[in-house]
Amino acid sequence: MKRFDIITIFPHILDSYFGESLLKKAQEKGLLKIQAHNLRDFTTDKHHKADDRPFGGGPGMVLKFEPIQKAVQNVLADGAVQMKQAKRSNKRSGRTSRSRVILFSLRGKKFTQTEAHRLAKYDQLIFICGRYEGVDERVAQYVADEEISLGDFVLAGGELPAAIVIEAVARLVPGMLGKIESLEEQKGSYPVYTKPEKIRLKVKGQRFKVAGVPKVLLSGDHRKINEWREKQA
Repeated sequence: MKRFDIITIFPHILDSYFGESLLKKAQEKGLLKIQAHNLRDFTTDKHHKADDRPFGGGPGMVLKFEPIQKAVQNVLADGAVQMKQAKRSNKRSGRTSRSRVILFSLRGKKFTQTEAHRLAKYDQLIFICGRYEGVDERVAQYVADEEISLGDFVLAGGELPAAIVIEAVARLVPGMLGKIESLEEQKGSYPVYTKPEKIRLKVKGQRFKVAGVPKVLLSGDHRKINEWREKQA
């Protein structure tokens, strides 16, 4: 089982996404465990305050170091039994069970399919999801193992990036897709079509246009079909 832990102040924000389709089935099969942890549960004051004003002034609030550190420590401890069991089973294959703590940041390494393959080697991925003006810099320095960025754009928080990384990595877990051939890196990315064979469309400047399917896909000649797909990919 591959474990994904999300540390956030909005623990239910991704419930519907992880509760549908392939991710839901993979969890039911025991291939994945996806769990969100409420950062406010790791605070010590009666108001469960997880953020505070930034030193030096400025707008917005910053997520505090202490609750994030406690949350990560708790999640690592909670997964210890699972990790020990994984270590025993992995000794035969020579693979070591490992955890990785990830903070989402614009300064982080760009997330790519290559990075997804790298992260898929870990048994547990822990995601720290920032909000507001960000996260105390000491989290990046002393708690997170690495920082990851999805691109040169800004979001309101790290929850959507966590969902994207989880799905990209989960697709690489054996049994997740049913067939390994479903991976795009295996089959390539090429145009696909389905019924109906012909569609009548109204196109500007023309009365009607028939949008059809490439003849090679209707030929039944799988050698030619594979050659066409390779060219298109």
